[in-house]
Amino acid sequence: MTKIDPRTEIKEFLSSRRARITPERAGLPAYSGNRRVKGLRREEVALLAGVSVDYYVRMERGSLAGASDGVLDALASALQLDEAERDHLFHLARQSRAPSGPRRRRPAVTVRPALQQVLDAIADAPAWICNGRYDVLAMNHLARALYSPMLADTRRPANTARFVYLDPEAAKTFFVDYDRIVCDLAAKLRMEAGRTPHDKELITLVGELSTRSELFRQRWASQDVRLHRSGHKRIHHPVVGRLDLDVESMELPADPGLLLIVYTTPAGTATADGLALLASWAASQEQLATEIQALS
Repeated sequence: MTKIDPRTEIKEFLSSRRARITPERAGLPAYSGNRRVKGLRREEVALLAGVSVDYYVRMERGSLAGASDGVLDALASALQLDEAERDHLFHLARQSRAPSGPRRRRPAVTVRPALQQVLDAIADAPAWICNGRYDVLAMNHLARALYSPMLADTRRPANTARFVYLDPEAAKTFFVDYDRIVCDLAAKLRMEAGRTPHDKELITLVGELSTRSELFRQRWASQDVRLHRSGHKRIHHPVVGRLDLDVESMELPADPGLLLIVYTTPAGTATADGLALLASWAASQEQLATEIQALS
């Protein structure tokens, strides 16, 4: 993949969202007989959005340059877009309006020392910082122990998407909900592509995953998008076993494009005991490494 073309992104996103909505779901009369298209016709979307058919056809062919926020809101309502999809539509429109204008500042490729200090101060919970491509840029002691299976690959920066799609056997063992993770990661990368279609590293990553993973190609083609949000993650760690973790994902306003992710669990649970055991194991591994280095 040499580039992410905003016009193609718009065309495929709108047509895929239109295809999933039946006339009945949209509140339109359902006429008998076979329909030539899956989902709504372009004419029906135009009716629901309150625009002319010609105008909607131009939009679905990849041109959102002249679309006002009001038109985009009406289109989002007509296509019954969720919050992530609506945001994605507006991101695509911004790119369409100013394809050669100022581009968003590139996210940092390194983490400021002060942020590493923040991570290290979080002693009892795995915490790490990544960018929108899911490159792992910094981790605390416990996060390195938690993600030791992913970090076994010596390629740096480590990347969650590469681990999930290109080392599927290890990832399936590590992530209890592997099928959900597969869908979510592709959707989050698609969301990032709408925000930063000129990001060369993102283009390279998507190209590599598309070339090497049939599963990624399928999920990427779905055009699904997803926001970075809080949630839950179930992990099977090779040393301490099952961990059921709450996930908080926070944007860093002073470092646009970077996310702070922290895993926690209520006190007194089996997972809390597992994290304590993981911390003890991690300390012993560090001590062992230090001793080996001293001997050499």
